[in-house]
Amino acid sequence: MIRILLILLIALLVGAGLSLGLTYDLGYIRISLGNYLIETNFWVGLGLIALIVVLTIATLNTLRRFRQGTGVMAGWVARGNDRRARRRTTQGLLALAEGNWPRAHKLLASAAGHADTPLINYLAAAQAAFESGDHDAVDDLLRKAFESTPGSSMAVGLTQAQLQLAGNRPEQALATLLRLRKESPHHPFVLKLLKNAYLRLEDWRELSRLIPELRKRSVVTEKELNELERQVWKNLLECAAEECRRRRKDDPEASLEPLTHLWDELPGFVRKDEFTIRDYARLLAGLGDEAQAETLLRKVLRHHWSDELINLYGRLGGHDPAEQLLIAEQWLKDRTNNPELLLALGRISLRNELWGKAREYFETSLSLRRNRETLAELSRLNAHMGEEEASIRLLMQGLETDNGLPDLPMPRA
Repeated sequence: MIRILLILLIALLVGAGLSLGLTYDLGYIRISLGNYLIETNFWVGLGLIALIVVLTIATLNTLRRFRQGTGVMAGWVARGNDRRARRRTTQGLLALAEGNWPRAHKLLASAAGHADTPLINYLAAAQAAFESGDHDAVDDLLRKAFESTPGSSMAVGLTQAQLQLAGNRPEQALATLLRLRKESPHHPFVLKLLKNAYLRLEDWRELSRLIPELRKRSVVTEKELNELERQVWKNLLECAAEECRRRRKDDPEASLEPLTHLWDELPGFVRKDEFTIRDYARLLAGLGDEAQAETLLRKVLRHHWSDELINLYGRLGGHDPAEQLLIAEQWLKDRTNNPELLLALGRISLRNELWGKAREYFETSLSLRRNRETLAELSRLNAHMGEEEASIRLLMQGLETDNGLPDLPMPRA
């Protein structure tokens, strides 16, 4: 009530002031614009100025509201784009999981521009394009992924390397991974993919250099690592043996230095592995150095027994066959019922031309375990000793046993 009274009082005062002012002649307003001259009463001029001010303010307010309306519209459009991008991204990821590669590629790539995480869209789209066989699109999408997100070099590079390996392009994958390793020398996944690339390329030397880092970073399990190490050194030994063969084509007296030097380089764990020892001994024997192979196996078998190695030992000829037989017979004292040792003793006895002893060892081994190898040795020995009937009988027994023939009536001789 008081506020209304105040407003009325102010209005009365203003009206009174204006009525008093109009009774006085305050002069006129004259405005010259070029060739134009405008003259007007002071109060009329004041009213025109007031009108111009009011119109200017009204125009500015209108323009401001229009700009705000445009911003609201733009925001509404942007929110609509974001909603569509999220929907398409979800649909694209579902299509990717379902194996619908073309649809996944289309949805994920089209939504990437308005997606919250364009990097994920581009990488997933690259995967879909790869599965579709569109390799040109893969490269383009990976480039866009890199450009879309600062600091994405590692993620994009790893995806690229995986796709290159999956696409049977190990050389390109290796180049990508070596670049990534410069950025992050100890990144576990980079090391794991690098291992796969070297395996594909059969680059055993580089793998041998990588293995210590794989073990240090626990990239693969210890069991996998041990198997990998065996595989790597087995292939390196074979490569060294092949180098020795090439040298001996030109010089029959060439040394086995490439092979023996590599053996000295082997880590302690590998040099104690019976499968690696077996492979090395076989390579030495294949290159004509059975004596060195026999000496190696003799040292190993003294401290680490292996049926696999004793079988190979019986096949090798050492410097002194008599000494070789004596040593093997000493081992028999602790392993009287070992069929592999008995087979080896039979073969060493043959090297010493002890035919009866060899047959005895073969027969004892055969009584402990029926083995095709032992049957063949005994049959061969009987044939050379003039006992063809016994030899044929052994061969027939072996054939029957190996082929699982049923017990059937047979005609009498």
